[in-house]
This record gives sequence, C-alpha cells and structure tokens, in this order.
Amino acid sequence: MANLRAGLVGLGMMGRHHARVIRELEGVDLVAVADSFGDQHGAADGLKVCGSVDDLIAQGIDIAVVAVPTNLHEEVAMQLAAAGIHCLVEKPIAADSESGGRIAAEFERRGLIGAVGHIERFNPALQSLRKRLESGDLGDVYHISTRRQGPFPSRIADVGVVKDLATHDIDLTAWLAQSNYVDVMAHTTSRSGREHEDMVTAIGHLGGGIVTNHIVNWLSPMKERTAIVLGERGAFVADTISADLTFVENGTFQTEWESMAAFRGVSEGSSTRFALAKREPLKMEHEAFRDAVLGKSMNIVTMAEGLETLRVAEAVLESARTGAVVTLQVPEREPRRQ
Repeated sequence: MANLRAGLVGLGMMGRHHARVIRELEGVDLVAVADSFGDQHGAADGLKVCGSVDDLIAQGIDIAVVAVPTNLHEEVAMQLAAAGIHCLVEKPIAADSESGGRIAAEFERRGLIGAVGHIERFNPALQSLRKRLESGDLGDVYHISTRRQGPFPSRIADVGVVKDLATHDIDLTAWLAQSNYVDVMAHTTSRSGREHEDMVTAIGHLGGGIVTNHIVNWLSPMKERTAIVLGERGAFVADTISADLTFVENGTFQTEWESMAAFRGVSEGSSTRFALAKREPLKMEHEAFRDAVLGKSMNIVTMAEGLETLRVAEAVLESARTGAVVTLQVPEREPRRQ
C-alpha cells in the first residue's frame, strides 16, 4: 500500500515540530508545506514551499496538518475539506464555537477524518492514569485539579491563556473522568498589558459530581504542568513535563499523635512512582491520526470533542466577564474517547 501523502500548513514553532515528526512517521510522506511568509526557519528542508493552501492541495495530498494562527483555522480547514483532505487541526479547533461548529459539521458531512491537536491526551503519564482510573485503581473519583503555568510565549498573539493553554486542562480533565463539564466559575486578569487575559483560575463540576479546579497563567517564572486526581483510595499525581506518574495511597494505620491526626484527616500511605515507557506525545498523536485515516482505530481527539472543549473555554471567559456561574448544556452522549 502506498504511503499517505501529507501536507503541512503553517511553519511557526508548532508547525516546525509537526514537520519533524511527520518525516519520522512510518507510512506517511511529507510532500509539501505551505506558509504565506515562506520558510523562514528552513523547516521545508528541500520540500516545495507553497504560498497558498490551493497550491498545497495541487500537490496531491491525502492528509494535512493545520498549524496556522487560530483565527485562520476555519478558512484553511474548509479549503482542505472541500478538496477531500483529512485534517489534524491544532487546538483550539477554532477562534470561537460558531466557527468550530462549522468546521466539525463540514468534515462530518463529507465523511472526512477531522482531528484536533489536544496533545496532552497522548502524554504517557496521562495515558497511564486514564487506564488506571478505568481499572478502578482509585475507586470513586472526587476531584481533579490542574496547574499549568510558566513565562509568556511570544509566539501567541491571537488568543488569551484560556483558549491557548486552559483548553489542554479542560480536555484532559473531561477525558480522564470520561465525563463532560456541567458548570464553571472563573476569574481572569491581564497583567502583561496584552489584549487578552494572561491568568485564569476556574472551578467547576463534571457529570457525576466530580469537582475540578484549574490554575493557568503566563506570568510564572517557573514552568509547571501538573494534574492531580483525588479519589476514594488516594491520589494520582501526573507531571506532564517529565511524564511521571505517582500514586499516593491512603494510609492503613492510625496516627498516634493526636494533634497531627486531627490535622491530617486521611493518613498518608505509601507513595509509588510508576515506570513508564516515555514516547513523544506528538508522534503518538500523529500515529493515531494516521491510523484513523487508514481505518485502523479512532483514538484521535475528534472535532466534536474539540468543539465541546472550546465551548467550555468560552463558558470560562463568560463567567470571568459576568462574575456568575455558567451552566453548560451537557451532550447526550459522553464523547471522550480512549
């Protein structure tokens, strides 16, 4: 069987990573790239550099990765869909849910594979955590909290921290819990003088009563990417920078020191850090997209899922604007895939 012919739209920082990974992917050939500003960083490495999406389509591609600024996602994705090309669109799926809805509907109407680049689902620590939660290792899940903070990335100019970063946490939380958001309450601020917010704190509920909270910002001098899932039997702690997963179990003994026992509540048990195979998440994401196109599996983040994540992000921004709890319309079916 001939290799899939791939194209790439956008040669910014993320686009350059996509170019590298596609070249390493078995069963896929990167045949051309497109960027209206040209190949400023030498990512094409001898490939044809197209000045437009139409020029890229003319190269006879089967699949494409869309890594342009968010406000261009709809325009580019719709051109590719019209040409019958399966697409992996970087997150968020679009600048707003109306635009995202049009993209998702068009790919579904044409019977094309459409994926969204929520890469955290392919982090080895979170993949292992998801399997352990499915196996019941934690018992009932009570609470999922995330922290995602670090210095401001100069590459981001078209959206704020909610749509750029918090969408990671919204997606991974709903995916881990296999449940959608029911409501959210949030506060944002902008301290760097930019048009968009650069800090958000949000709390919410998922179906089944799971409580969530997220701290996300571009203002911290230290980079942190942590997800903690607290449940009946203890807590899982995932560090997605190092791809480490640790389980701290509830203690099985009573603390004899009375004042300390009262302070601690649940006693601290053993802590286990799991040995995990640490493959690159972006390569795993591309493998999942390739296999979906070939009909082998459907472990991608679908456009319907990407759209639901964007709707939650918009609810976070609405709550921050109005100061009110925003209730979300939960889809009839839980869409978060394996």
